[in-house]
Order: sequence, then C-alpha cells, then structure tokens
Amino acid sequence: MKMTSIKMKRKLDELFTNEEWRVSFNRDEDTYRIEWKDTKQGVTINIPNVIAKHERRGDIALEELQFHISESLNMMREEHQLEGQEKSIFPVIRATSFPKKTKAGTRLVYTKHTAETNVYYALDLGTTYQLIDEKMLEEQGWSIDRLKEISLFNIRSLPVSPRKDTVAGNDFYFIAPQDGYDASRILNEAFLEEMKANAVGEVVVAVPHQDVLIVADMKNETGYDIMAQMTMKFFAEGRVPITSLPFIYEDKHLEPIFILAKNKPKE
Repeated sequence: MKMTSIKMKRKLDELFTNEEWRVSFNRDEDTYRIEWKDTKQGVTINIPNVIAKHERRGDIALEELQFHISESLNMMREEHQLEGQEKSIFPVIRATSFPKKTKAGTRLVYTKHTAETNVYYALDLGTTYQLIDEKMLEEQGWSIDRLKEISLFNIRSLPVSPRKDTVAGNDFYFIAPQDGYDASRILNEAFLEEMKANAVGEVVVAVPHQDVLIVADMKNETGYDIMAQMTMKFFAEGRVPITSLPFIYEDKHLEPIFILAKNKPKE
C-alpha cells in the first residue's frame, strides 16, 4: 500500500525531534520544513520525493535523510570566518530569479552577470558550501570587490578538462567535473578566450544548470538547433537549473541568444 503524505509526515515528526527546532507541514505544497526556532533558518523537504525514495530503499533512505538534514541545520549554526579562508571562496552562477535574501531575511551578496544570470559567492565547507551574505561581509570588514577578486582567482585555479563531442560538424565541449563549480567556470575568462582563439566558427556558451558548462564551436546553422535542444533538455533535468538560453561569446561579452530550433538532429 502506497504511503500517504500524512503517514510520511508522522515518520518525519519522529525523526526530527529537537527542542530548538520547529517543524511544520504544508499540506497544499506537500512539503515539510525543519527550522531553528530562533533564526528561522532551516530546510524544506519535498514529501513526494521522500516517499519515492522510501519505496525504493526503505528506512535506510530516511536514516540518510535525517543525517543530511541534521548536518545542514548544524552548519547553519556555525560561525564561519572569511579571513584565513580565502582559498575556499568561489563564485556560483544562479538564475536572476534566485532568492536575494536568506530565510532569516539577510541579504545575500551577489553581482550582476548577464540578463539571465547573477553571481553569488560561496564559502566552501568541504561537503557543502554557504552562500556569503552582507552581514558576514560587514563583520569581516570585506568589500564586495575583494570578495569578487578572490573568488575569480580561485575559479581560474580549478582544472578545466572538457569532454569533446562533434555533432553535424560542430564541436561541443562539456565541462562537468562535479565539484559544485562546474557552471562557475563560465567566469574563467582566460579559458573562454582560449576557446575563442581556437574556434573555427562562433563560440556559444551555455550554463543550463549548476553542474555543467557547455562551450560550442558553431560551424553551421544546424549547430544552433542542436545547442538549443541540448540546453533545454539539460535545463529541465538539472538539480539547480540556471538558464535554458545559450550565450554568444564575443569581445569578452556574453549575449543571450534565442534560437528557434528548426532542424531537429537525427537520433
């Protein structure tokens, strides 16, 4: 018998018992939230996803969920320093619709990137990262320019090892090292300039979700159709979607392009 949301809610109530936490169930959105009572910082769980995992893997899935959520909540409690952690600061690309404030209402630090994207800044904590907010910046006495400069230096220091596919005469390069900063490599201007220097046709770049950067050497019209379909597919499937629009890279500038796919590539 399939587990209902109410039954799963009761299971979650048993898992997340802590006097300092508040739990709530949103029946309309089918979500369950655990947050610190004092700061209101917390995590929201999608109940249908938990039910699906439980059906596949049983109570082990719930034990893992309890561990990861507890870890996340505890990390929210930690005081993190920027000073001395310079090598752990990286930029992360997000859609312009991404929240500008934390759940507690503190403004996140970000800079505009393109019409479709903004750049946020993260302190890498090993298994996860914390987005840097204005309060943290003020407490450390840092300027946004300093934060930006350090993060861009660090993203340039990460390895870029593209996997190349040639489709219909067009070269597509996929950068997906799975380190959390895959899409962020779009900010590595030295890499983009190198790609531009070696390209035969126009250079088109895409960040459909946070775990991939696609750079393409467009040599014919079919390439644009392939790129449009590929970017849309990746965008729909991504864990953290960014934008389904690719960009033309020209004169160190990224310009979003709208491509109407006419020539569907053969399977």
